[in-house]
Amino acid sequence: MVTPLLVWIAFFIPLAACVIITLCALKSKSLSSFLAIAAILTSFICTLLIAVQIFNTHPLVEYQQSLPWIQFDSLTVSWGFLVNPLSVLMLLIVTGVGSAIFIYSKGYMANDPASPRFFAFLSLFAFSMIGIVLANNLIELFICWELVGLSSYLLIGFWHEKPSAADAGVKAFMVNRLADFGFLCGILLLWGLSDMGAGKSFELTRLASVVPYINPHLLQIVALLFFCGVMGKSAQVPLHVWLPDAMEGPTPVSALIHAATMVAAGVYLLARMFFIFEPSPGALAAVAYIGGLTALMAATLAVVENDIKRILAYSTLSQLGLMVMALGLGGPIQGMYHLTTHAFFKALLFLSAGSVIYALHHEQNIWNMKGLLKKMPITGGTFLIGALALCGIFPLSGFWSKDEILSLAYAHNTLLYLTASLASGLTSFYMGRLFWVAFWGKPYSADHSHESPLVMTIPLIFLAILSIVGGFIGIPHFLDHQDHPSPNILIALVSSFIAVLGLGLSYRLYSKRPVVDPLETHWKTIYGILKNKYYFDTVYSWYVDCIQQKLATILSRFEKIYIDYYCVVGLKNTTKASGRVLRYLQTGLVQFYALIFVLGAVFIFLLLAKSL
Repeated sequence: MVTPLLVWIAFFIPLAACVIITLCALKSKSLSSFLAIAAILTSFICTLLIAVQIFNTHPLVEYQQSLPWIQFDSLTVSWGFLVNPLSVLMLLIVTGVGSAIFIYSKGYMANDPASPRFFAFLSLFAFSMIGIVLANNLIELFICWELVGLSSYLLIGFWHEKPSAADAGVKAFMVNRLADFGFLCGILLLWGLSDMGAGKSFELTRLASVVPYINPHLLQIVALLFFCGVMGKSAQVPLHVWLPDAMEGPTPVSALIHAATMVAAGVYLLARMFFIFEPSPGALAAVAYIGGLTALMAATLAVVENDIKRILAYSTLSQLGLMVMALGLGGPIQGMYHLTTHAFFKALLFLSAGSVIYALHHEQNIWNMKGLLKKMPITGGTFLIGALALCGIFPLSGFWSKDEILSLAYAHNTLLYLTASLASGLTSFYMGRLFWVAFWGKPYSADHSHESPLVMTIPLIFLAILSIVGGFIGIPHFLDHQDHPSPNILIALVSSFIAVLGLGLSYRLYSKRPVVDPLETHWKTIYGILKNKYYFDTVYSWYVDCIQQKLATILSRFEKIYIDYYCVVGLKNTTKASGRVLRYLQTGLVQFYALIFVLGAVFIFLLLAKSL
């Protein structure tokens, strides 16, 4: 039995922190950070207690509770929660990893005068994501989904006085609005198809029960529309362009978006709504191939990137592609397994990168860094653990979850298995490149960087431990309480060989820090294509400037000439002219009114006489 009060506290206390900070603590750095951290830690503790209650319940159960919110005719929309192993696992990620990021943010944002506003936004972000995880109906889920988009806009553009940050926030917001339009259409279509005798419903449990009775072709359309929302939030091709630019926000924001919240929301939605996708093989195939394409494409882009945060951003894109591919291949457990371990080591990598940026006074180009492992041993050591986990090196957490996806792909689709393996090899190569260039060797003589304070390094150590042991905590068993086959030894050996090969090749090319990137020297054409990000942004900019803006100009002129002038102005002039004519009938003289009355009576009399 789940204690409802624990769920409601975990749900709403970050929102309470956001409201209190906004109303009472915007001038106090210490109070705002304390309130935000206390709120997320309280959510985490409540989640731990809920997890114990769920895990000790046999057989596996779901528990939900709702409060009436909107009601008219036969439609009722509630605000409630649905607790099951999937939602509890995701809630542990959001609140657990989120707690580490919140604590780290206290040190990272210590010198920023706007840090109270930052912690208010962080708390709103946490509430929104918790709402997505716990929502028991699609309306509540969509509201929280949009709140996550709003929060990301506020946080990515937090340093709004910098044009690039403001533009990045707008870009993320607009791309996600485009994707969410498809998601909203899918919600409305599914609701329209859900009438099975007891009235239409937005509740997830009821929708799951009526899905088998829906026309398969219409259900496939619903699934693809839902996937539009996933493509926006989880940055799948071709709606991936906002995620690298999101690095303009403070580094804790990057860690929160990439590890525990926003981009994970799309994968979670796929798993949560898998009852819609499972009967739709066409939709699942589209999901799998788009995921595989995203994984490979993002990995190639990371190979030529020089910004430490953008390298990690493309890494996130690639790993999200693997998760989405796993869902498309019919493996929600494998996808959620990798989402969980990825949250550990990706948060670690971003926070380690933030520690470097903090120490180097906001320097982000890896070619301006050297020998940081000696200058910052805790940051460098934890970054190395996160990088090896990302590469899938045994026995770190990434090895176990990534091999689950590779085994799934090997069993179902050879092309996607080869795609995922190549993406994994490139991951090892670009993470090795980053480490050898920035952390390896002898530091610059003029480098006065030093280790970050404890408030920043303790979360790194905590996340490093999770990155090491995360593969051994039985996540697949927790999700469905069933025994799973042992890892495929052949797949594990091949993937380990590919990972070591990528690291070895990067060591050969970059351990001695060449003056010019060898890829730029020997692969100029390909290097240029990759540096231009496959020209996605160029094409989108051309479309906006040359088509959308020109079309908008034509429509604007049409509106001014035909709508405003002929319709609005014409109607206005007609009304004014009619008023002038009718004004002559309002003289105020009783004799005039009597004359009009007599003339009217005579006119009516003549009409009657004529008719007789």
